[in-house]
Amino acid sequence: QVQLVESGGGLVQPGGSLKLSCAVFGSYFSINRWGWYRQAPGNQRELVATVTVGGSTNYAASVKGRFTISRDNAKNTLFLQMNSLKPEDTAVYYCNARDGTTWDSEGRPFEYWGQGTQVTVSS
Repeated sequence: QVQLVESGGGLVQPGGSLKLSCAVFGSYFSINRWGWYRQAPGNQRELVATVTVGGSTNYAASVKGRFTISRDNAKNTLFLQMNSLKPEDTAVYYCNARDGTTWDSEGRPFEYWGQGTQVTVSS
């Protein structure tokens, strides 16, 4: 079991920065990919950024060059540095961990989710 607890959300003006944190608890040795997703009101949850245990990163086109995902293994924490924030970045941001050894009944990798943290970009 893996527990994910996000923090660091808040209200920021356009052009500003925020750094989200995701503390990881439990047994995470089967996790092969960490990520951040977001969901704005009325929209589906979308991928923001991922990082594999090997260090490969992937970003949504809308955040590439502005956001950076990283992980501090010693502190068991995942981060998302968000710069040059725009109003369209407003959403609830969720931490995600994908299990590389467990699949659901439809053959999809089992995933863990945090409770989410609100990010609001507004003047």
